[in-house]
Amino acid sequence: MTTILAADIGATHARFAAFEHGPAGLAMGRCLWLDSAGAESFAGLLAALRRAEPALDPARADVLALAAPGPVRGGVFCDPPNLSWSIDVSDPGALGLGRVLLLNDFQAQAWATRTRVMDAALPVLPGAGAGAGAPGPVAVLGPGTGLGHGALVPDGRGGFVALASEGGHALFPFLGEEEFAFQRFLLARSGRTQVVGDMVVSGPGLAAVHAFLSGEELAPAEVAARLESHPRTQAWAARFLGRAGRNHVLQTAALGGLVLCGGVAARNPALAADPAFAAEFLASDTHAAFLAAVPVRLNRAEDSGLWGAALYGALTMGA
Repeated sequence: MTTILAADIGATHARFAAFEHGPAGLAMGRCLWLDSAGAESFAGLLAALRRAEPALDPARADVLALAAPGPVRGGVFCDPPNLSWSIDVSDPGALGLGRVLLLNDFQAQAWATRTRVMDAALPVLPGAGAGAGAPGPVAVLGPGTGLGHGALVPDGRGGFVALASEGGHALFPFLGEEEFAFQRFLLARSGRTQVVGDMVVSGPGLAAVHAFLSGEELAPAEVAARLESHPRTQAWAARFLGRAGRNHVLQTAALGGLVLCGGVAARNPALAADPAFAAEFLASDTHAAFLAAVPVRLNRAEDSGLWGAALYGALTMGA
């Protein structure tokens, strides 16, 4: 039996869970959510973890599988763009840790597509010529505080490789005068010189869309709670989600499917169900048939990053 402490560090919350891996596969035990945005440092977050009730001590696990929201360097360092502190596990003993595996958070989401959390995933688009288990890469896209991208790629030997991406920081494409006006609105609102996916397909992006269309400034959660009352906001947000999904699928040739996840999509399934999502996802002058063959699913499990990190830990330990 292998014991794994999985962690999924987000820009808002840090989730931790104890797992065991045995002949029956992964089993989740205690789970704990902490405030990552309010933590003063990674060491401070670990201290809060040990003080919490129920306490989860990383040193008691065979391995700590830690999913971090940013590029991972050398397997030991990450400087998350949406947090005020970095993660450095080059000397785990100094942090009171044993073996540590550091991976990107959307590598963890990609691994999660191979776990039981997908049993409850909602179908969005069936794919005209492929099923959920079709060979080929699986693209993962998750709007939350930012816009996460990842992919799970067959390795040609019966296994898989999970790829990280910083696609949420790539420039976001706009079409037509009304969208160009929204682009100018975002530039003025943010004071930045570029509009990237994080600013459009995310919680803050949802609030920005609503403010542009209605003149009403609301927090992202307030906009989400009122989507049914604001069909134009919903349609715009769904269209942008479909565009981001289409681009990611084309960039990864993801015939294995697209999996939507992240807090915004998971808590607001109406975005993926809105006709504007499908219309935009399938819109292509050159690859409409390819896109029509790609199944799209919505993973609503907010603990999927933990399952993915735990699976990576188990595979790495040879369990």
